[in-house]
Amino acid sequence: MTREAAIARLLAGAGFGAAQRVPLARDASFRHYDRVLGGPHPAVLMDAPPPQEDVRPFVRVARHMAGLGLSVPDILAVDEANGLLLIEDLGDATYPACLAAGLDETLLTGAAIDALAVLHASPPPATLPAWDAAAMTRTAAATFLDWWWPAAFGAPAATAIRDAFGAAMAEMLAPLAALPAGFVHRDYFAANLMWLPDREGARRAGILDFQDAARGPGAYDLVALIEDARRDIAPALRQEMTARYLARRPDLDPEAFRAAMAICAAQRHLRVASLWVRLDRRDGKPHYLVHGPRTWGLLATALRHPATRPLARFLDAHVPESRRGNPQAHAA
Repeated sequence: MTREAAIARLLAGAGFGAAQRVPLARDASFRHYDRVLGGPHPAVLMDAPPPQEDVRPFVRVARHMAGLGLSVPDILAVDEANGLLLIEDLGDATYPACLAAGLDETLLTGAAIDALAVLHASPPPATLPAWDAAAMTRTAAATFLDWWWPAAFGAPAATAIRDAFGAAMAEMLAPLAALPAGFVHRDYFAANLMWLPDREGARRAGILDFQDAARGPGAYDLVALIEDARRDIAPALRQEMTARYLARRPDLDPEAFRAAMAICAAQRHLRVASLWVRLDRRDGKPHYLVHGPRTWGLLATALRHPATRPLARFLDAHVPESRRGNPQAHAA
């Protein structure tokens, strides 16, 4: 069966046989989306081709989050073998679109914070993979050492460099093991949020792109939201939203949580700054390099926190500040 035949079968089985498909924007993954028009209700087709993609985590996590009363797309039809999902269409009011239209950033971010606090306060599904020191080191190395390093220095990272990086990351990330491991969305930022003003409270923030969820430090998600690598956010708003989150999580130690935020910020920003290079070199998407300067700037801020000293020492020893940015041959 061809892929188009599998899609037609899925749509027909859900009552959308006569519907039309209109492509939506692609993201940085292998997935793409079509808006499905003319069916019984608004819907989106997620086309996530195996083996690069797997829709089963999306389905499991969506059901978990819906059970917490959060706004995620309803699952309308599933073809796991072919990587196809028909899901509820939450509309066009993405957070970036709303912010561009002048909606109150504090209002939108506050709703996202409230949803995040609900998500983090509840026990995560036991099936989620670990987002622990080993996973965080591995994913950072997969972009920083495997892609950014050879692009910046013209040669692969030597074994000694890899060993030193692994040791620095292990030392920096070690304190996170003492914190409770909860649900981590892993990409909780504006582009994955929808504004749903007709709903109430935390449900006003519609949540997307959660298939890579894991168990780990909730501080990681807060960093992703308020230190967005794709847009500038005022420091005052970051402080206000951190305080709002902590007010909704009285079970947390504020000092330990803020240290965890700095650690997660250092890991995330190094990984993402290098991810832009991989998207350019491997995937032919050089437009992502425009975010490089901002991401490296966020990393520099994170490295000023005492909790991130192991990584700061590694970079000081091996990566001069003048090289901390997009590789010169592909500078944005």
